[in-house]
Amino acid sequence: MEILAKAKNLWMKFNVRGAILTSLSLQVLLIFLAPIRKRCSNKWFMMLIWLAYLGADLVANYAFGLISRAQFIGSTSDSEADAYGDILAFWAPFLLLHLGGPDTITAFALEDNELWRRHLLNLLFQLGAAGYVFYQSFPSSELVVPTILMFIGGTIKYVERTIALYLASFSKLRDSLLPPADAGPNYAKLVAEEYVSTKMLAMVPESKLPSTDVELENSLDDRTVIKEAFFYFTTFKGLLVNLIFSFRERNDSSQFFGSRPAKDAFRVIEAELNFFYDVLYTKAAIVHCLAGYLFRAISIGSIVSAFASFCVLNKHGFHEFDIQITYTLLLGAIGLEFVAVGRLICSDWTIANVATSESIFIRLLLKFKSESSPFALHIIHARWSKFIFQYNFLDSRLTKWPKWIAKPLGLIPLEELIDDLKPRRVEQYSEELGELIFEELKRKASCGSTNETCASRGKWALEHTENWEKCKKLLPFVSDVDYGKSLLLWHIATELCYNTDKSENPHRKTSKILSDYMLHLMIKQPSMMSAVAGIGQIRFRDTCAEADRFFDENIFDKSKTSKTNACRILLNVPTALNPALVKGDRSQSALFDACILAKELRKFQDEKWEIVSEVWVELLAYAAIRCQPYMHAQQLSEGGELITFVWLLMVQLGLSEQFHIQDGHVTATVH
Repeated sequence: MEILAKAKNLWMKFNVRGAILTSLSLQVLLIFLAPIRKRCSNKWFMMLIWLAYLGADLVANYAFGLISRAQFIGSTSDSEADAYGDILAFWAPFLLLHLGGPDTITAFALEDNELWRRHLLNLLFQLGAAGYVFYQSFPSSELVVPTILMFIGGTIKYVERTIALYLASFSKLRDSLLPPADAGPNYAKLVAEEYVSTKMLAMVPESKLPSTDVELENSLDDRTVIKEAFFYFTTFKGLLVNLIFSFRERNDSSQFFGSRPAKDAFRVIEAELNFFYDVLYTKAAIVHCLAGYLFRAISIGSIVSAFASFCVLNKHGFHEFDIQITYTLLLGAIGLEFVAVGRLICSDWTIANVATSESIFIRLLLKFKSESSPFALHIIHARWSKFIFQYNFLDSRLTKWPKWIAKPLGLIPLEELIDDLKPRRVEQYSEELGELIFEELKRKASCGSTNETCASRGKWALEHTENWEKCKKLLPFVSDVDYGKSLLLWHIATELCYNTDKSENPHRKTSKILSDYMLHLMIKQPSMMSAVAGIGQIRFRDTCAEADRFFDENIFDKSKTSKTNACRILLNVPTALNPALVKGDRSQSALFDACILAKELRKFQDEKWEIVSEVWVELLAYAAIRCQPYMHAQQLSEGGELITFVWLLMVQLGLSEQFHIQDGHVTATVH
């Protein structure tokens, strides 16, 4: 029994040490890897961050329990046990520091912000636990001063995290952004004193967007990009909680963005979304203020002072291994703090808040963060992944496992699982694609009413083409069908045209990228499309079933058949009759309707790619402006999405219904 007791005691000692060092390791992992998630969409990397985020809290809480238990068991008069208890009391505040987490991540997902009450309760509980551990060793402790100093630093870090979660919760964020109550002019008094003639009231007409025909020649420098992004972030951060804005704010942003080239507009949008990310997922909002700087200085000073006081302390009686662990914890804490300070100094927030760029420091900082920096530095400071995920209907059917293999083995669900686990096909965002989207949105912003352009999902693009009379036959494919069917029709038609037309038209490639991207959103990220897609997934499954049957009957070996050949076989099917008349409404398949659309598009020769690309931009814009801001915000922590950039760009150009028609009060004519 004595041997078992010693073995148990030995396990407890090494268990505590292992938990403490694991907790520190997770903090190091998070501070360096967490910022990468806003520009990386790799599922396995996101899994690693998720495990580290959850594990950091679990390990720290577990270590707290081990320390409390070891203190209780080891409370004897033995000098070695007392020394061990003292060192445990000194380690406890390090766990508070770790529970506070790095500045680079406070929430893994938006739901974590809504759990701020749980973190507040945990903060109070762990402060009590740390205080109890300190009280247990206080009478004999030689580490009182460094322990108190670490306790101060750890408490500040944990309080910072809790406040950051609280401020980023949507209810609090909305409350903080609501404008003050405004009763307006004293209507009763004005009417009673006969200052206003009600017959002469003139309502303020809907203001028209300023002309966006003129573009400034000079490209924006990096500092101006960040300054403008911060200004519009401050103006429009209420977008996250569905607040309404005035036409004056709309006109200001649309005038700025409408007068810039596409590259500058997307650079500003990219930096603006980075500010949104920082507010929702990091400590940036509470660190970048006077109180935040003050408490950060106190925290760093406490940790450095604790290190200095431990260095000069007489360590006689402490185990050598425990001393090494303590130095590791202290140096780790100091290192993490200085990395955080370095990130704070180099952040966009610092540049945005600096009044002038004449100082050498600001010039060097901007050069370090610029796109002209070496590739490695550009990767470090990139603000989104620039990945456009692709999902192709024909690829999914031609690479499908044969039924004679899948059915006997029951592999149909397994095939879907494997398809989800496979690396997603991506295309890199290009300036040509950005320019196409920007110019089309700017063209819509410069004419027509906001409600009409926001409600259009292809019709506006067809009606404003040069060859409008010929395009009338294409209207039923956007106006007479729901959005989900329209998307599937144009995706399959784009694929059929793309594989049977080898022209060098630049819109051919961009049409293909947007087509595959929109299908990816509908199939792989339906939450982004829930407001517009309707039964899109049901229709997709029915279309897949019809395509599988058709290819099984007409193609012997799909794995050896090129997409070009498959497209030609599809286009050779007679389509004189409407598929709905032949098949009825039992199936929602859109396969042969898409073939009819493709044949109509082929009549336009090379001109069709301008038409197709404009329709795809409008389909993308329609989905972007109707997707809930919450879903856009969620994507910021997963590498970012093109649809989110389009959403914010549309708002900045005035293509949103979140604007008042009037600003101020009713205009009145005075007698």
